[in-house]
Amino acid sequence: MTEHETTPEATGDSGTGAVVEETRTVSAPPPVPVASDHPDRWGRVDSDGTVHVKTADGERVVGSWQAGEPAEGLAHFARRFDDIRTEVELLVTRLTSGAGDPKHALTSAKHVQETLKDAAVVGDLAALSARVEYVLVLAEQGLEAAKAAKDEARAAAGARKLALVEEAEVLAAESTQWKAAGDRLRAILDEWKTIRGVDRKTDEQLWRRFSKARDAFNRRRGSHFADLDRQRGVAKNRKQELVEEAEKLVESDDWGPTAGRYKELMVEWKAAGRAPKEADDALWQRFRAAQDAFFARRSEAFSERDAEFAANAKLKEELLAEAEHIDPSHDLEAARQQLYRIQERWDAIGKVPRERVRELEGKLRAIEERVRGAVDAQWRRSDPGAEARVAQFRERVEQFEAQAAKARSAGDKRRAEQAEAQAKQWREWLAAAEQAVATR
Repeated sequence: MTEHETTPEATGDSGTGAVVEETRTVSAPPPVPVASDHPDRWGRVDSDGTVHVKTADGERVVGSWQAGEPAEGLAHFARRFDDIRTEVELLVTRLTSGAGDPKHALTSAKHVQETLKDAAVVGDLAALSARVEYVLVLAEQGLEAAKAAKDEARAAAGARKLALVEEAEVLAAESTQWKAAGDRLRAILDEWKTIRGVDRKTDEQLWRRFSKARDAFNRRRGSHFADLDRQRGVAKNRKQELVEEAEKLVESDDWGPTAGRYKELMVEWKAAGRAPKEADDALWQRFRAAQDAFFARRSEAFSERDAEFAANAKLKEELLAEAEHIDPSHDLEAARQQLYRIQERWDAIGKVPRERVRELEGKLRAIEERVRGAVDAQWRRSDPGAEARVAQFRERVEQFEAQAAKARSAGDKRRAEQAEAQAKQWREWLAAAEQAVATR
């Protein structure tokens, strides 16, 4: 073991009496011999019963023994010595193992040291005194180590609280993760309560900073949620307007524009932001119900329309089958009249599924071309009547154009379209007749 002593020494030429730390090594003295094994080595008893102990300065009277043999008296005082020796050795064991309290050991060792010079005991007093000195050194070193550990623990506790304060200040100033930050501040407070050992002044200063940070965070969070409540109130009002408009559109039969408006309403709904949860959920249910009701009506109408269009396609297929039997090579005029009647019935049937329009119209057009080709061929063969036919075709064109104009004026769109289609057909035949006249 080592013991450190600081002594003033004059050094150099300055004469300032600088303090130099001097280190002195203190070795553990050997164990103290058990006195009761050989008490006659450490003392004696006079013929009158006076008991002496041997010391470095000579013998010292420690008591008187009249109760029995002198050897018994010497053994008695040796046992008392051994009791003190055992107490000192116990202090050494506790200090060297770290289990002992240095402060208590120091007090006990000082008490032994003070009483040892006059103690009524027989034994190796010099060895025991050295052992007590050793205990004193161990105890003082233990006290210094305990003080250093306490200082270190205090510094660590202060550093930890400072770190918690700085974290709380960052959360208070920057965090927008309100729940997570609030939970963390509560965890910091719980940890704060477990940290001990910081001096009162420092602890109070750090606590004021922590409390200020918590208050700042709570104010900022309260302001945020107040703004959020205002925004949600605005969102609620806007969504109420959107719901009312959606409900008004449910009975609309203007399928395309209304479906487009519902899509726009959905975009506006998302842009409106969140209303308070309960109100938001209720408004959303109303909005979806209106939207679903409209699209269900539209789907039903489209299903009916598709069924109608499919039936129309079947009717037009039957007309095409009938038109396939037109033979302009035998009676051209009869073929033209038959084609005309089929065209009128074709237009009267109405629309077919979009994917079948090109197919069906193409087949009818092929039949029309066949008849038109026959007409052209006849025109080329019968030149004397070509001028009359041109006039006749022109008259028919004018007749159908007049019918179309009359029907459109009367608001009969379907008949107007039929007359225009017939006028177009006769116009094509007129052009063919005129071409035949021009090239004959």
